[in-house]
Amino acid sequence: MPRVTTTAAADGAVLAYEVIGDGEPGPGETFVLVHGITQCGAAWDPVIGLLAPVGPVLTVDLRGHGASERRPPYDLFTMAGDLDAVLRAVGVDDALLIGHSLGGLVVSAYAAAGYPARGIVNVDQPLEAGGFKEMLATVEPMLRGTKEQFDGLVERMFALLDGPLPDSERARLRTVSSPEQEVMLGVWDLVLTTNADDLAALTDGLARAVTLPYLALHGSDAPGYEEWLTARVPHATYETWPDHGHYPHLVDPDRFVARIEAFDGEL
Repeated sequence: MPRVTTTAAADGAVLAYEVIGDGEPGPGETFVLVHGITQCGAAWDPVIGLLAPVGPVLTVDLRGHGASERRPPYDLFTMAGDLDAVLRAVGVDDALLIGHSLGGLVVSAYAAAGYPARGIVNVDQPLEAGGFKEMLATVEPMLRGTKEQFDGLVERMFALLDGPLPDSERARLRTVSSPEQEVMLGVWDLVLTTNADDLAALTDGLARAVTLPYLALHGSDAPGYEEWLTARVPHATYETWPDHGHYPHLVDPDRFVARIEAFDGEL
């Protein structure tokens, strides 16, 4: 049966996590699922039901999300440290970490920081941030604007990301999401405030520091990104599922879990 518990990060932030599956997490078994921005561990529910029979599943609510504490900073490496705190609390040091969107960045930062894992799966989140910075710059006044401006912008942004998700799944995701202006600005602060050259150097360094087995799974092709990634992470596997959009794991959860099992079997 699932159990929800909490632990404390190095700075004392309270983090919520859930362990799903029979028995205790053991060596070479545990899957860790990390959600996207505004969401929480429950965003993974369709995958959890399929993955839990394979091995214990641990979901984490990132700081500022779900049932975890709202306590800045919200940068990637702080969140990666939070993830390490949870895994140490559970007693697992060889999990397969699977992150979607923001979660994909967090698990990549976790690997770059040298924390232990048996592998990394990044779902639809490029590490190269130049194009994202340009996009955010066009909407920054609304991101920093009134609550009405912020809420309207976020609603439009996420509607574009839904892609081929069925209506029922779109509605479900809205129930497990909580767009909060302070948190989102905190997460995106580095991208918003760092000049393009310095940001490129930072993302380059992060990618080159990833030495763990790495699967980058995308729901649409980003021209040039495969070359960018494999030039910096030569051992990475880059895979595209055309027309699956930003949520390939929710558009086809059966295929996704089968792919995770296959990747895990290669480790």
